[in-house]
Amino acid sequence: MTGFGRGAVTENDFAVTVELKTVNNRFLDISLRLSNEMQSIEAEIKRLISSRLSRGRVDVNVQYERSEEINYELNRPMISGYLGAMKKMREEFDLSGDPDINVIAKLPNVMISKKNELGEEFAFGVATAVTTAIEDLERMRLSEGEMLKAELESRLVGIEEHLPPIESEAESISEEYRQRLTRRISDLLAKSESQIELDQGRLAQEIAYLADRADISEEIARLKTHIEHFRTIMSEEKEVGKRLDFLTQELNREANTITSKTNNMVVKENALAIKSEIEKIREQVQNVE
Repeated sequence: MTGFGRGAVTENDFAVTVELKTVNNRFLDISLRLSNEMQSIEAEIKRLISSRLSRGRVDVNVQYERSEEINYELNRPMISGYLGAMKKMREEFDLSGDPDINVIAKLPNVMISKKNELGEEFAFGVATAVTTAIEDLERMRLSEGEMLKAELESRLVGIEEHLPPIESEAESISEEYRQRLTRRISDLLAKSESQIELDQGRLAQEIAYLADRADISEEIARLKTHIEHFRTIMSEEKEVGKRLDFLTQELNREANTITSKTNNMVVKENALAIKSEIEKIREQVQNVE
């Protein structure tokens, strides 16, 4: 589910701002890039996020400033090499003059800044900012989730509206199938020159068996059960996305079976309309955590 959250902490020696951006993903994917000095708290940041979020790609942006005194270390090998090269230049080309300290100080990386190691207070500040950003993100996602729930409910109602015509026709599908099959066999026998006596009992058994295979009452019942289960899961709060995804597959399987079992146009048209609603549900369920 898409969302954005921001958290900030300011203390005497530092200021931290954390921004979280989430987009849809089937699994939890945390994208976090930190400077070398913050690598020690990377695992804790990911732990905080994964404890509250279960799906989606999460882009984490951490910005911070530290106001404590900065100490510098001299890049002694560089300075030594530079002075040695200047000495050789004087001797080789018979030059005069001494190296200027101002020139040496302007050499790149001649002085390396060294801040104090990250302390517990800074780590706690980062954790607080991350937690605040997650809470801000969850408020935004909660609002979006309510709209998404309403959208899914409307699709379930759409499916239910197409069930009564199917149920009405389902009562006669088996009988229509039996009559069509009996008529077909009679036509084939009438066109045959050989005199074939059919075992009427066996024929009745086969017709009943095939007619039973065309019965869609079980698929209709399962569709209704899946819809009610879908609603029950939507009312829960934690990690419902994967279960809804599975139920969507089950809904689609039942609709496919209904479509394949009969040539009744009323049933087929309504089953196809149900499949269209299920496809829209499938797209939206990918956004659910």
